[in-house]
Amino acid sequence: MHHKSKSIFIILLFITGCQDHWSWIDTLPKPWTLTNAEVSEILPEFHSRFPDFNYRLKAFSLWQVGKPYEIFKLGEEKDPDPDPIIRLDVSDCTVHVLTSLAFSQSDSWEKAKDIMIRIHYKDHQPDFKTRWHFTSDRILSNPSTTDITKTLLPIENLKRANVTLNQKENGGELLELNWEREVGVYYVPNNELGPNLLKRLPGVCGAAFVKKSLFELGIIIGHEGMLIDNQFLVHASSTEGETVKIDFLSYYFSEPEGIFDGVMFYEFRPMKP
Repeated sequence: MHHKSKSIFIILLFITGCQDHWSWIDTLPKPWTLTNAEVSEILPEFHSRFPDFNYRLKAFSLWQVGKPYEIFKLGEEKDPDPDPIIRLDVSDCTVHVLTSLAFSQSDSWEKAKDIMIRIHYKDHQPDFKTRWHFTSDRILSNPSTTDITKTLLPIENLKRANVTLNQKENGGELLELNWEREVGVYYVPNNELGPNLLKRLPGVCGAAFVKKSLFELGIIIGHEGMLIDNQFLVHASSTEGETVKIDFLSYYFSEPEGIFDGVMFYEFRPMKP
């Protein structure tokens, strides 16, 4: 009994310690209220409290809940898009995902900026033309956000979208990139989305929402966010005007038929040194 009681005590101590780490996030000042230097002071503590990459990613994502929403607010700090390369004062859906991914691998603001450049640009050089502008392109080819959709269901249960990215229906470019890409992406249709499907996902992963009405513009994905604990979506919401944590299925089926046409799922992978 003595050994059993001791084991139970150790387990309870471990669980309490883990809960304390998650509660710690709520004690922090929100990132958009801090200077770059103050963020740098806090980052090592994320690594100390959450040594596992995915837990740390989840923690950093949750820290940003409440952040004001503004769209298209990352750039190259030069023309044609002089917005910051990385920031924590505002987010749109992709900014939330990528900044969480960059900062969770960093122990300083400058390190996060360097990692963001490696994540956000195809040649690891900040330039408008080499940015990963299209989420489906990034999911298919960027090692930091790797497609797992085809591992979730038999291929016949998935839908496939065949789209030339960046090519509008009239043949012109959506963005002046001198670039296009023909892709065939698989996604989970709405009739397959439910608790059983969510249970098959990693505890932390990405969800990218397919919008068929955008296909004519050369776009597949209309929104994305981070799915945590196989239940909750953390995303920058234009409707709410801020980053929120919400039940994934309640959000997705807030209209009976679904507010999108399907979902691509992807896992997060840390950068190689």
